[in-house]
Amino acid sequence: MERIDVRRRAGEAGVSIETAAHTARHEFFGRALARLNATAIGVAHTRNDQAETFLLRLLRGAGPRGLGGMHPRSGVVVRPFIESSRTDVRAFLALHHIEFCEDGSNADLGIPRNSVRHELIPFLQERFSPGIVEVLDREAAIARDDSDFLEQTATAAAAKLITSTPQGVEIDAEGLLAQPPAIARRVIGQAQRFASGARFVTFDAIDAVLAFAVSNSPGPIDLPGHRVNRRGGTIVLTKSPGRRSRAAAATTHLPSLEFTYELGLPGQVRVPESACAISAEADFLSSGESPALRWSLASRGDQAVVEAAKLTPPLVVRNRRPGDRFRPLGLQGHKKLQDFFVDAKVRRTDRDSVPLVVDSNGQIVWVAGHAVAEDFRVTDRTKAVVILKRLPV
Repeated sequence: MERIDVRRRAGEAGVSIETAAHTARHEFFGRALARLNATAIGVAHTRNDQAETFLLRLLRGAGPRGLGGMHPRSGVVVRPFIESSRTDVRAFLALHHIEFCEDGSNADLGIPRNSVRHELIPFLQERFSPGIVEVLDREAAIARDDSDFLEQTATAAAAKLITSTPQGVEIDAEGLLAQPPAIARRVIGQAQRFASGARFVTFDAIDAVLAFAVSNSPGPIDLPGHRVNRRGGTIVLTKSPGRRSRAAAATTHLPSLEFTYELGLPGQVRVPESACAISAEADFLSSGESPALRWSLASRGDQAVVEAAKLTPPLVVRNRRPGDRFRPLGLQGHKKLQDFFVDAKVRRTDRDSVPLVVDSNGQIVWVAGHAVAEDFRVTDRTKAVVILKRLPV
């Protein structure tokens, strides 16, 4: 158990109490995994929580990905009760005289989830469908499967239609319009995230580019974080110029185009700025197996094997930032990433495009193709790992 002043953290970070609590909870999960040498964290989300999540995201205008709700497994977090009802879980606890803690904030109707739980779902059960929770849970499962298929298809299409440039990205307009709208929108969304530095992209912004592709307009159109133009049969997306002067930008080590992409576990993300993709998958040790025999290499070129229990998800793939430091495998102390690049003889022109895999605590886990951080090395006590790979595209 740990006690954390969530309200203070929320105030310091400028976020809601719920967001601060979520972050603090997952940080605690990471510490608990390391202390207990565990392979997973089980949380008690139920089918009712899934139904609430579906409704909340539906009301906010989410697409299939958002409507898919919570996955049975997300990295080291598992949800063994996600197919059980809240009533069944409480009945089990009562039958076996197991005490549990009820969060006092669950009764606060000012929190949207609680309003859905205590007002909207009972209304739907009474007036429309007694089995609404089961219906919404099924809809979430369908949306999750559909989204996974569409994202995989769109990623394959994007690899053919999107080209990275020093200023942003370009899209083959004819090839884009040959795609079904569901795929075309996802391709555009990927291109916009590339061009705007992983900024959140709204449905309206995606549709604006799709309408632009259909029209004969030469542009430009300005959207959050990027500008859209046309050059012949190509749609050109460039990052919008910031407010900093050129002189100010020249005095820093910031790359000309920063990139940040969230990496699922398992999952794969395309990094056009580095002309590669980064993948992550989990692997577990069977009883009696030796970590040294199962995972003989902690890191070799385009693959790295790291200790899962020490990671705090979600992972992101990004390029370097001022002040980045990490502890290369085998070293006692930390080193500036800039100094590591110099020692590793990475060309100055290539340093901004080297992908870094970073956990939610901001710790560098892997400098792709170069080094694993000592803090995440596999040991004789390791029971679960994350296998990271750098793949050509």
